[in-house]
Amino acid sequence: PLTVDDASKLAMIQKRVDKRDAEAINNLGQKYYHGGLGLAKDVPRAIELWTEAAELGSINALFDLGNAYRQGYGVQQDMAKAAQFYSNAAMQGHAESRYNLGCIEEHIMENHDRAVRH
Repeated sequence: PLTVDDASKLAMIQKRVDKRDAEAINNLGQKYYHGGLGLAKDVPRAIELWTEAAELGSINALFDLGNAYRQGYGVQQDMAKAAQFYSNAAMQGHAESRYNLGCIEEHIMENHDRAVRH
């Protein structure tokens, strides 16, 4: 059944998180990052959750971590770490990570030849 209230949605996500579902953990990280479903915005908690989800195999969490390190949101900005997270996700088929990796190569690392291969 579809739920409409935030508490029910959060309970459903938490049920999957308790079973160590990587995508549910990533989803909960998104909720903390944006302050969704009645949760207070908590970027450090989002980073923790994305890290856990990435360790469990979520390519979306790898992408989110790449974004955090690229932009310096909740962590010290680190383009090398961002590129590594994007690379790991891209190698598993995450298209937007591949695009972002190409952008880092071209605009930050100024390596046009490598950028066009992404």
